[in-house]
Amino acid sequence: MPVLGTKNLLICLLAIMGVCQAGSASAQTSDLVSHHALRVCADPANYPMSSQDENGYENKLADLIAAQLDLPVQYTWYPMATGFIRNTLREQKCDLVMGYAQGHELVLNTNHYLTSAYILIVPTDSDLAEVTQLDDPALKGRRIGVIAGTPPAAHMARNNLIAKAKAYNLVVDRRHENPIEDMLQDLSKGDIDAAILWGPLGGPLVKSGYSEFKVTPLIHEKLPPRLFYRITMGVRQGEKVWQRKLNSLIRRNQDQINALLTEAGVPLVNDLGTGMLQGIN
Repeated sequence: MPVLGTKNLLICLLAIMGVCQAGSASAQTSDLVSHHALRVCADPANYPMSSQDENGYENKLADLIAAQLDLPVQYTWYPMATGFIRNTLREQKCDLVMGYAQGHELVLNTNHYLTSAYILIVPTDSDLAEVTQLDDPALKGRRIGVIAGTPPAAHMARNNLIAKAKAYNLVVDRRHENPIEDMLQDLSKGDIDAAILWGPLGGPLVKSGYSEFKVTPLIHEKLPPRLFYRITMGVRQGEKVWQRKLNSLIRRNQDQINALLTEAGVPLVNDLGTGMLQGIN
C-alpha cells in the first residue's frame, strides 16, 4: 500500500475538513427551515395581498404552496414597513415572505411567479377611459392620484402632470392608514380624475368593489423608470436548498398560480412588460 507524502496527506486532510464544514453549514442552514409548518411572515393589513383573516390572495398562494409540501401554514404578522425583514425573516420567525420584488438584496429571491405593472384607474364613463400612456394630452390639467415616491411619479413629472397631482403616503401602517382605499374613494367622489396604483394592489380592489372603474396597465411607457416588476418569494440569504425547492414548486404549479392571481384581479403581463400575459385577463 503506498504511503502518502506529507504534501498529499495535507491536501487530503484539508479536503476532508472542507467536506465536513460544508456538510455542517448545510445542516445548519437546513435546520433553520421548519419541517412542521410553512412559516410565513406577512403584513396583517395589506389586503388584497395579505390579511390577518387570511383572505388575501397571497394567503391563498401560501395555502397552495403548503398543500404541495403537505404542511400547515403558520403566520408571523408584522406590518410591511421599515424593519420588516430584519424583525421577521432574519430573526428566524419564519422561512418565507410572499410577494417580494426580484433582485431585492435583503432576501434571497426565488424565481418570479408573477409579472405585473402599475395601472391607470379611471371611471368607465370618463373621457379618460381610452388613455393608455401618461403622455396622452387628455391627462393635461387633470388631478391624478399617485403614491408619493413611486416610479409613476417620475413619468408624471416628465409629462407636466405633477402640479395638480394629489400625492398619497407611501410607507404606512395600513392597520391605521390606508392611502390606497383613500385614493379609490377620492376617485369615486370625483375629488381626483384618475388614480395610478401598483396593479397587484389596485386591480383586485377595483374588481371586488369598484365596478364603475376601468383598469389600464401602463405597459406602453417608452422611457425609464420601468413600470413593470417581477415578483418572487423571499427566503433567507444562503438558503439555496430551500430556494431551489420553492423554484420547483413554482414551476410545477405556475398554471394554478396564474389562475389564482387572475381570479383575484391581478393584471398579469409578460416578462418584458410589453403586453398582457397570453391567455390571461
